Amino acid sequence: MSEKHEKQGGETSKTLTLKNKPQANRTADGEKRKRAGARARQVARREWDKDSTPATPARPGTTDQGKRRAGRTHTEANEQAARAHPRAAKASARQARSTEAPSRQAPGGPSHAEGARQRRRAEPSGRAGAAAPRQNDEIVTREVERGGHAIKISRRDTDRQRRRGTATRRSEIHVLFASCPHGLEDALAAELQALGFEDAETSRAGCRFHTNWTGVLRANLYSRLATRILVQVAHGPIRTEDDIFALALDTPWEQWFGPEHTLRVDTSAIRSPMQSLQYCNLRTKDGICDRLREREGARPDIDTVRPDARVHLFLDESTATLYLDSSGESLFKRGWRLDKGEAPLRENLAAGLLALSGWDPARPLMDPFCGSGTILIEAAWIALGVPAGIWRPFGFERLRNHDARHWRDLKDEARSHIATRLETPLMGYDLDPRAVDAAKANLERAWLTPDTIRFETGDARSVVPDTELPGWVVSNPPYGERLPEDTSLWADWSSNLKQHYSGWRINVISSDLDLPKLLRLKPLRRWPLHNGALDCRLFSFDMVQAGYRQR
Repeated sequence: MSEKHEKQGGETSKTLTLKNKPQANRTADGEKRKRAGARARQVARREWDKDSTPATPARPGTTDQGKRRAGRTHTEANEQAARAHPRAAKASARQARSTEAPSRQAPGGPSHAEGARQRRRAEPSGRAGAAAPRQNDEIVTREVERGGHAIKISRRDTDRQRRRGTATRRSEIHVLFASCPHGLEDALAAELQALGFEDAETSRAGCRFHTNWTGVLRANLYSRLATRILVQVAHGPIRTEDDIFALALDTPWEQWFGPEHTLRVDTSAIRSPMQSLQYCNLRTKDGICDRLREREGARPDIDTVRPDARVHLFLDESTATLYLDSSGESLFKRGWRLDKGEAPLRENLAAGLLALSGWDPARPLMDPFCGSGTILIEAAWIALGVPAGIWRPFGFERLRNHDARHWRDLKDEARSHIATRLETPLMGYDLDPRAVDAAKANLERAWLTPDTIRFETGDARSVVPDTELPGWVVSNPPYGERLPEDTSLWADWSSNLKQHYSGWRINVISSDLDLPKLLRLKPLRRWPLHNGALDCRLFSFDMVQAGYRQR
């Protein structure tokens, strides 16, 4: 803009003239300067955010000239953003086309509900997949082999979506089933109620209860008796295998896992009319994979050894229930037992024997047939307050929206309550020196000091307790194929118990239902249990002082 002074009839007048200035962002040749680097990306992002903001309705009285001027400004901004950020521009164009498509719907087309279903099918993840990623978005990408070709699977997670997904899962109340060995249902219900799950009630081979996602984590971390913690995700009536497929297809698996995960499906049934459980398992798998392919464009791989996600299908006479396994590996795998004896006892069954026996952690405990030390190491963890799952990984850590910080806080709180020293005498004996060495190796892997448990080579028929305070004997002696040919074992051990264990409580698990007769002792109680496939009993005896004659 310049100013001219002119004289007309003795008067001076001023005239303003507009001139084009050279633009600062153009080169000497007249070409527009191209930005590069971080500044260019920042400008393009600002322009893209500005373009993505919904336009406000025009105010009354807006002229056509103002609309055309605004249109030119908007077009120029789009062109500038397209040159600096071409991917964002293409995504914006796709979004614009998808937004304008409903307005071009011809009369007599699909209804609103049908159109919504078509849009849900068109959007792989149930969200507007065409929207370009924002600055705080996280693009999760994984290459998956499909027919010899690598396919990239991408999923967009915004900060808001991650926070919403984590908060929703943590506050939602879930129906849970905690499985356990047969015979430990009552003990498991008592344990869960002590952990704060007051509505825990027994069921066949497990317990049912309700809790939020934090409770799911705590149940996995603290339960010593459960085998798995299963989260119910679907339940419904079925008549054919196709009903199972439909139930799996309608379940929102994408909330938990996707094509970037590996999958395993297991099926069990009680009095189900289905002819083939293997076919039911296949239909469940098909329903899960079809839903994820429809929602996210690809299906998960199958891994039967170490999958990222495990789904359990349970069938009864007329219904099917789908569970998501939050535990991963079975909970009896604490992570410390690598050396095993001839007949290893699972850790949760060992903890169950201690629970059923009524052992007081302040009283002495002996295992005269200790083997690899499972019962005594479990007892040491109980006495010290070590959570059963503190040193092992879990399946829920590999699921979507896993809150690693929240899980770390729960474990830190649990570690803060672990005692540093054990005053209770724990003693284990075995005739086989190799079993004693295995028990000592397991003791070290369980993060226990060598003086926590005294493992020694010894014979149950001659071992005498060296504590004045009476305690408990909890043991898994040899039976079945492991029973020695010398049948005098039981008579000699019984004689030692009667002479030197007055006031002690003897608890022995065996598949031999005639064991009390062989010991010439009358059991106070028989607890039906299953040690794997073996039908066993836990026999409890009280060695009352002066109650037995020396024979």
